[in-house]
Amino acid sequence: METSAYNPDPRAHPGLHAIALFEGAKGVLALAFAGGLLALGPDRLRESVQAIVARFIPDAGPGVMGQWLDKINPESVHIAVVIIAVYAGMRLLEAWGLWRARAWASWLGCIGSAAYLPLEIDALYRHPGWPTAALLVVNLVIVWVLWRDIRRRKKI
Repeated sequence: METSAYNPDPRAHPGLHAIALFEGAKGVLALAFAGGLLALGPDRLRESVQAIVARFIPDAGPGVMGQWLDKINPESVHIAVVIIAVYAGMRLLEAWGLWRARAWASWLGCIGSAAYLPLEIDALYRHPGWPTAALLVVNLVIVWVLWRDIRRRKKI
C-alpha cells in the first residue's frame, strides 16, 4: 500500500497531538503527586498509609505494618519525589516533542509505551476485566500510532 509523503507540519498529526495531551496530563499529575508527597512529609504519609492499610487490609499483622512504616522516612520520601519528578519531566518532554511532531519524541513514546505491554498482558491474564483490557488497548493504539509515524518518516 502506497502512502503519501510525510508532512512535517505538526498540525497534520492529530494522533500525535492526542498522545501529547495524554502524556502531558500524566506529567502534570506526576508533578502534582510529587508536590503532594513533599507537602505531606514522612510523618503524615506514615499516618495515611497506616489508616489505608487498616481500612483495606485489616488482617495485616503488626510486623508487616511496621516494616512498611519503617521504610517511610525523609530520605525515602525525597528519593520518591526525585524519581517521580524525573518521570514527570520525561512525560512532559515527550508531550512537547509529540506536539511538535518531532521524530525523537515518537521513538521515545513508542519504546516507552511498548515496554509496558508485557506487564499489561500479564495483568490482563492475572486480573481479567474491562479496565485492564481497556488499558492494554489504549497502550496498543498509542504504540501503533507512534510506530506508524516513525515508519512514515522513513519514506520521506
